[in-house]
Amino acid sequence: MDLKLSGRSALITGGSRGIGFGVAQSLAAEGCHLHLASRSAADLDAARNKILAAHKVNVTCHALDLGVSENARKLGQACREVDILVNNAGAIPQGTLTGLDEKAWRASWDLKVFGYINLSREIYAAMCERKRGVIVNIIGGAGERPSNGYLAGSMANAGLMAFSRALGAESPNFGVRVLGLNPSATATDRGVMRWRNQAQKDLGDPERWRELTKGFPFGRPAAVEEIADVVTFLCSDRAAYMSGTVISVDGGAASRK
Repeated sequence: MDLKLSGRSALITGGSRGIGFGVAQSLAAEGCHLHLASRSAADLDAARNKILAAHKVNVTCHALDLGVSENARKLGQACREVDILVNNAGAIPQGTLTGLDEKAWRASWDLKVFGYINLSREIYAAMCERKRGVIVNIIGGAGERPSNGYLAGSMANAGLMAFSRALGAESPNFGVRVLGLNPSATATDRGVMRWRNQAQKDLGDPERWRELTKGFPFGRPAAVEEIADVVTFLCSDRAAYMSGTVISVDGGAASRK
């Protein structure tokens, strides 16, 4: 299926590793030129080299902390011409109301919540001027199934789901589409390392980490590619009548009792 993305450009935050890098690879395979943003210049260089070795696209790297609002605005201004924005940067720690202090809570929201908002504000305005563009927000299933043990993340994800739906309801008036995507637990490098550490602690062998995921849908976590390919489809003209909705790629987890 030709997704008609060849020659278009995309900005992907958190694009050097994990789901963000998977999305970058998937878009590059469709001929999409890339802007990758992340805190680590070294990780960005490594990601760019891998992509360029496999695909004939342009890759521009932006090493900056999007938890700083001015950085988000600057990046948005520098990348105003992109056809696609994938907001992905951000990780919110586990913790209850009393177990997560204000400093950690605010820092994680500055990156994932306000980082998405501040960058989208710049890119969305430019897209509306051109009457075309797509924004996909990578969020997380805790917004659908909130947990006291992941309170800051549950609240942030629920807010970003509302953000995606509300903005995506208005955006077709300007020829722009806005969507959200909720991945479930995914076998990123960081995720696998966490399960390996837990397997070492609980089972005495990090190689037994897959035993910890047997209770997941289909008995395993999602693969990065399974998330990335859905994002790429949503960015394409094949999904041209989709906006203001949040897609779950979670093996049905959000619907489980």
